[in-house]
Amino acid sequence: MSRARAAAGTIVFLLVAPGVVAGLVPWLLTGWDSSGPPLWLQVLGWVAVAAAAAVLLEAFARFVIEGIGTPAPVAPTQELVVGGLYRYVRNPMYLAVAALILGQAAILGSWSLVAYATAFLATVWSFVHWYEEPSLRRRFGTAYDEYASRVPGWWPRVPPAGKRL
Repeated sequence: MSRARAAAGTIVFLLVAPGVVAGLVPWLLTGWDSSGPPLWLQVLGWVAVAAAAAVLLEAFARFVIEGIGTPAPVAPTQELVVGGLYRYVRNPMYLAVAALILGQAAILGSWSLVAYATAFLATVWSFVHWYEEPSLRRRFGTAYDEYASRVPGWWPRVPPAGKRL
C-alpha cells in the first residue's frame, strides 16, 4: 500500500469511526443540549476535547507515516506502529476517543455521555483483548510481544519505553 492510499483510507476511517462514535452518537444522545454545568467544568471539558483531538490526529497520522497503512482492520499497517504516542501507551486512539466523549460530557453537563464513555471503554477493551492483540501477535510475532511487554495498554508510561529518567 502506498502512503497516499494509506492517508486516504485513514482519513475516511477517521471520519467514519471516531466521527460516529465521538460525534454522531453524542449528538444523538444529547442534541448538544447543555444542562448548564459550572464554567470550570466546561473549561475542563474544552481542554479535554482539544487535547484528545490532538492525540487522535497524531495517532492516526502515525499509522500512515510509520505503519504505511490504516487503523481500519480491513486495511492494516505493513509495519508495527510503536513511535510517537505509541511509545507511552498501546491504545492512544481509544483513550483519545473516550476523552473526547468525556470532554463533551463536561461541556454539556451530561451524565448520559459519561455512561456512554464507560460503555465505549468496556467495548474497546473487549475488542482489543479478544481480537486486536491476538491479531497483532499473529501478524508481528515477537516484535509485538516485546512491544507489549514494554508499553502498557491503557495507562500511559512516563518516561516512554526506551528512555530513562
